[in-house]
Amino acid sequence: MERYAAIDVGSHSVLIHIAEKDEKGALKTLLDSSIITKLGEGLKETGVIQHEAMERTIHALRDFMDKVREHKVKEVAAIGTMALREAKNSKEFIKKVAKELDLTIQVISGEEEARMSHLAVVAGLGIKDEDIVIFDIGGGSTEFIFSKGYEISKRFSINVGALILTDGFLKSDLVKRQELDSLLAHLDGTFSKMEFPQKVDRAVGMGGTITSMMAVECQLVQYDPDVVQGATLELSAVERQIELYLRKTIEEKRSIVGLRPMTADIILTGAAILYSLMNRLGVGSILVSDRGIRHGLMFDRFGKKGNRR
Repeated sequence: MERYAAIDVGSHSVLIHIAEKDEKGALKTLLDSSIITKLGEGLKETGVIQHEAMERTIHALRDFMDKVREHKVKEVAAIGTMALREAKNSKEFIKKVAKELDLTIQVISGEEEARMSHLAVVAGLGIKDEDIVIFDIGGGSTEFIFSKGYEISKRFSINVGALILTDGFLKSDLVKRQELDSLLAHLDGTFSKMEFPQKVDRAVGMGGTITSMMAVECQLVQYDPDVVQGATLELSAVERQIELYLRKTIEEKRSIVGLRPMTADIILTGAAILYSLMNRLGVGSILVSDRGIRHGLMFDRFGKKGNRR
């Protein structure tokens, strides 16, 4: 049976999904992993990818390519998102990866990123005929998809992300209430200008911020995707977590059960984005998807065509 790999080079994390395709075209997961590299760190202020962030990300990708060889993968698809779309020196990074790792990264548009996210969610949760909105809060951007089953009616991406807004607003180790209020006001102003379809049957959240918050809510000592996938996160839980993160330094956040230590510096911003977004959409809860762009990429490039309906 043939094996394939899908790699997502994001603003905050790099992620890999390796799957085996059987005779009927079904994909079985062999490896699903992520490494936080913060490729987009400092991008908002400088407009470029920092040398240290570049090296961290290449180191992680080298580890992934070792996994690719270990699993005897036939073909690899790798995509880059907001950080590589925006950085003035993204071509330098892409050329360096190609030269050192023999890996080609395709930078995709915000709309294509949204399409991949949508594919991952509807396939993973088995959503069929409901009117839904899916959003993915990333390090550098947030993607939105409005759809009915597999039929997308509207999709777009905005430059609102947990990493870039942390750099811009939450500068203190122990975040001040005024800093949070300024961030929330900025988010409210941004989301108020956006035109959303009025009616959705369900809101679905995906991405590291939301899955981390679900893990905190479930107090998962060890992350379990089967617990997170399809779980419900209430707005009241989001409010509680914002207050929890506000009271703690970055080092203290690292000890919170369920929270990955490497996300401690951006989780409050991510929670604030989610809170503002849920209020703007008028929803009291969201369904959580553990699946991400890499799963959509795998399904799109290597899955059996025709499985989508």
